[in-house]
Amino acid sequence: MAQKLATPGVYVEEKNAFPSSVVAVSTAVPAFIGYTEKVTSNGQSLVNTPVRISSLSEFINMFGEGFKSNFAIEETTGEGFDFEVDGKTYDVVPENASRFLLYDSIRLFFANGGNVCYIVSAGSIYKKVQVQKSTTGKDDKGKATVEKTTQTENKPAAISKKALEAALQTLVGEQEPTMVVIPEAVMLERQDCAALQQAMLQHCGTELKNRFAILDVYEGHKPRTYDSKDVVTAFREDIGNNFLNFGAAYYPWVRTSVVQSDELDYTNISNADMLIDLLEKEAKERFQDSKKVDEIKNEVKKMKDSSTDVESLHQTLNAISSVYKSVLNSIRKQLNILPPSAGMAGVYTMVDSTRGVWKAPANVGYNSVVTPAVKITNQDQEDLNVTVSGKSVNAIRAFAGEGILVWGARTLEGNSKDWRYVNVRRTISFIEQSIKAAARTYVFEPNAASTWLLIRGMVNAFLSDLWTQGALVGTTPEQAYEVHVGLGSTMTTDDILDGIMRITVKVAVSRPAEFIVITFQQKMEEA
Repeated sequence: MAQKLATPGVYVEEKNAFPSSVVAVSTAVPAFIGYTEKVTSNGQSLVNTPVRISSLSEFINMFGEGFKSNFAIEETTGEGFDFEVDGKTYDVVPENASRFLLYDSIRLFFANGGNVCYIVSAGSIYKKVQVQKSTTGKDDKGKATVEKTTQTENKPAAISKKALEAALQTLVGEQEPTMVVIPEAVMLERQDCAALQQAMLQHCGTELKNRFAILDVYEGHKPRTYDSKDVVTAFREDIGNNFLNFGAAYYPWVRTSVVQSDELDYTNISNADMLIDLLEKEAKERFQDSKKVDEIKNEVKKMKDSSTDVESLHQTLNAISSVYKSVLNSIRKQLNILPPSAGMAGVYTMVDSTRGVWKAPANVGYNSVVTPAVKITNQDQEDLNVTVSGKSVNAIRAFAGEGILVWGARTLEGNSKDWRYVNVRRTISFIEQSIKAAARTYVFEPNAASTWLLIRGMVNAFLSDLWTQGALVGTTPEQAYEVHVGLGSTMTTDDILDGIMRITVKVAVSRPAEFIVITFQQKMEEA
């Protein structure tokens, strides 16, 4: 507004020379939902409260570590046994059919380049249970007595679809997250897992439209059978047909190295009596010296003594017993089989920070992975990548001399020309949200040519910067993008009377070279 000039003197007026700029929003901020060891902090509940963290140590300080899984040793007659003692074969099997995956998944996320993320606790991994215990003894007259006491013990809680869905809804109020990952969805029953994954796609595709769901294939550690029980076919049938371009799935699960050998010991075995018996039998088989056998038996029996130094005894047993090593190795292998979604969130983050959201998150290494749970060949991937249903599932494959690579970059809407690729979907969301946030500055500004010019210049500058970085394709800016706003171009007089300003943005997003075809032909000799 011009100053009122009434008193003689010198007056200064400042005018802005440049329009407002579009600030790029974050593209790689995943939100993880699952069960945690700690559910309170400073007297406040953490359940259904999104918490922003930037490192594994922050996660441990805030939410604790993982659940101590228990395993049992069982005699088996099958071929795929874990170890053999005295002519009999044994397996090490988990006591619970499902397990809590969030902690190990977060470790996989940070191992693959993860940075800032949100954690939403759906509840505690433990539930407190009252247990009655009997203690035998003798009274003053030497008669046997039994004393019963009630103690509180921590037992594994049940993983609930309802609780995970409730935690998902809390993310509606958060603007920063751009990805949604629920590793423990695959620990539910198949129908509940499917319903939860559909809810994730709906959350990303209808409520906010600024985030992307990374999904796991239910029972993805199993090989394909190409029949009615095939895991990929079942996933495609269960996932539905809505909002498929807002999500991607990965197969198979991966055998990781996040759980280290020093995290396990004999306390992970629930039936310690059987372990003691087997280690004693092993000692008799290995050593002829009865004195040596007795020494080992004495060490082994210390497992029953609650006052024993667990770490010291563990080291001793590890040094003297191959069966003990086999038991713990079996436990470690089972705990290290993880669904790949959390690690893929780390891959997305790493690619976004080093190359940009427009680079397809594929043909990159998958860290802390020993091998995929299922070996995928070129023929196997044909049905995963291109299928009549269009529901593409990205493969994680092992290549000789290259290691474990992510070998797919398609959304679940794999037959769509618009939304076939993960990077295209995420780049468009990035551009939309960045321009949307910048355009908010002009709400209630005059819907006139001066405002239109400022907005056009602002958006053009932003898209020009993306073009120079390689996000948009075209030899000239005119080929890479277009911005239209104005009367007769994007608006009618009725629009202006109704207070509506319409802006049209067209962009040519770079797409990955998914199939490279090299043609060779012999040339006629010319001389």
